[in-house]
Parts: sequence; structure tokens; C-alpha cells
Amino acid sequence: MKRLVLLLLVLAVSGVLYAQVVVPNYSVASGSWNLSGGRLYQNDEKAGLAKVNIRVPQEGAMLYEFNARYEDGAEDGHGGFGIHVFGDQVINAPSWGSGNSYLLWLNYDENPGNSIPSGLSAQVYRSYSHSYMELVDSVDLNEYVTDVYEEDLDYPVPFKILVDGSTGEVRVYDPRDPYAYFYYDIDLKGTALKGEWVALRTNGVKLSFAMGLD
Repeated sequence: MKRLVLLLLVLAVSGVLYAQVVVPNYSVASGSWNLSGGRLYQNDEKAGLAKVNIRVPQEGAMLYEFNARYEDGAEDGHGGFGIHVFGDQVINAPSWGSGNSYLLWLNYDENPGNSIPSGLSAQVYRSYSHSYMELVDSVDLNEYVTDVYEEDLDYPVPFKILVDGSTGEVRVYDPRDPYAYFYYDIDLKGTALKGEWVALRTNGVKLSFAMGLD
């Protein structure tokens, strides 16, 4: 059963959470992307490294707000998406990593390998370059999708993510409860995060994204 209900385009917020209200400049690195009716579509369900790079200066507390809608492609039991934050460099070509950055990833895979849980899960990766990342943490999320049905996939899902580059605090807010969130603490090893780029990625699925929560 299709349960992949997530994906994203970012609305970046800098300083004291000052929101941008226009679509930021972006460039397609890989995949098939187009902007239509205020939504950004990734149209290639076979693309494993689909990516769009977005220029956003990032320092301190950053809030990323967006809504995402599933379009197609998870019938094979696999699909995922993620966002690289605080990236220091990007290339407009397919790549596994995205410079020095952190990747927040949501994954649906009925037959995963390694230590990734089957079904719906979330991962945090540290990216060191365009070709190398390491898995920092992996969380099983299947208990949270027991009340999700196929017809729910027709509706955009709102997401709000706070990442503090000074402290390493990450909050992923629950779309069903604006006061509840999943918490994660990145070990910054004494170095604050700064970056000029956000990179949005999809893997094996079609999705569309829009800024804001509605």
C-alpha cells in the first residue's frame, strides 16, 4: 500500500525567523523539475538522485516550512526525499552528497538494506562532499502511519523543520499537532553551521512542493 506522504520545497527563514515570501532562485541539478501553478514538480519517478539547488544564506536558527504532495511512483514499494541544509557548495549534476551539509531524509522502502528499517523511516546524514556521506542516525516511523490511507495522498502535507546552526538543535514538527515535534541534536563539535545552499532531493518518486503550510 502506498504510504509515502511526504516531500518538500523549502521556505527558508533566517536570523529571528524572518520568512521569505517569494520563490527563491533555484537550479536543477538532476531529475525532471518544473514550476506550475505555484508548485514545483519532480516528474521522473525513476530518478534516483533527483536534486534541485536553492540559494539561501543560512546562519543561526533556520526554519523551513513547506507543503508536499505525493504524485506517483511509490507502487514499487520504494521512494524517498530529503533536504540538505547549511550546504557550503553544490554542483549542477547528479551527486550523492551536497558539499559540507546535513541531509534530513524520509524514506519508504519495503525491502531496505543495511541498518535502515523497512517501511517508513527517517535518517540524518552528514555530507562531507558530493560523493561521500555518513549515516548519523536512523529512526523507525511506522508507528506514526497506521492511520494513513491511500486517499490521504491526494492532499498536501504541511511540514515545519527548525535547524539551529549555532546549537545543533533540530525540531521536526508533527503535521497533526503544531505543538508537538521530533527532536534531534547534531553534535557540531564546536563549529557552528553556516552555508549558502539548500538542496532538495527525491529518490524514485514523483512529488510536488509549495512554500507555506497550506
